[in-house]
Amino acid sequence: MDIKTASALHRLRLISVPEALSFPALLIFGSVLSRISDIDYLMMPLGIVHGILFVIYAVFLLDVWNKAKWPLKKVALFFLLALLPFGGLYGDRLLKREESASVLAARAREAARA
Repeated sequence: MDIKTASALHRLRLISVPEALSFPALLIFGSVLSRISDIDYLMMPLGIVHGILFVIYAVFLLDVWNKAKWPLKKVALFFLLALLPFGGLYGDRLLKREESASVLAARAREAARA
């Protein structure tokens, strides 16, 4: 794996946890808060933050798909995990395994060349 693919995987890992936590932490908390109090003005900014994180995740996922040449099933799995509350946390675990396996393979290739 080249450095561009590894950095694309790392970027996807960096955004997967905040995106995974933004749905339950921001939207559900904001929804409950607006129902039990008169604080209705919080929902729009919280929704915008969640939406921005989701769009960034989707762009980074497309970047990994392009650079790592993942099959469509794998990309669809990570996209569906992003739609589930806390699903991105499981996706982060899968990405961590993928990233560490890729680093080990790259190091083995470098050692074989030397």
